[in-house]
Amino acid sequence: MTEPNVPTPRPASETVPEAVSDAASVAADRAEAAMDRAGDAMTAAAAASGRVATAVIDRLRNDAEFLADRGSTRIEDEVVEKIVGIAAREVPGVHDLGGDAARFLASMKERVGLGESEAGNRGVSVRLEGRTARVTVTLVVEYGIQVYPVTELVRAKVIEDVESMLDLQISEVNIVVDDVAPPAR
Repeated sequence: MTEPNVPTPRPASETVPEAVSDAASVAADRAEAAMDRAGDAMTAAAAASGRVATAVIDRLRNDAEFLADRGSTRIEDEVVEKIVGIAAREVPGVHDLGGDAARFLASMKERVGLGESEAGNRGVSVRLEGRTARVTVTLVVEYGIQVYPVTELVRAKVIEDVESMLDLQISEVNIVVDDVAPPAR
């Protein structure tokens, strides 16, 4: 009868260094993985803090201030946003401004009696840098209307009104068509 395959015992002096070596290797792998995760977390935190800092700096720079002999005139971005909103609504084929979430929150605000929403500037964002403005408008277009011509009319109307009323230069008007309003029945 043959004996089962039983490993030959090694002297303790040979197994301990090998076990220590294996444990050290596992520990080093785990430490390296932990360092990688920590590095990723630090990179993400640095990127997030960088975005926050950029947003703060952008907000501080977001102004249209005109110096005069005896003072200055400052145009707040909310003024530009309201003019853009009014101009966009005047274009035939524009049903409403704002994305789905903005329109939903505005309707809820009105329903619970917290006052009427600022419909003039909802769906509009403006970035002012001195006398130059970049504008983004989010639209809801009426069903059955050709979308591209409506967006071109909105762009032209926004540029005309802002430049003539505020003496600002519009560098770009970006338009996002977020929805189509169903036909009235």
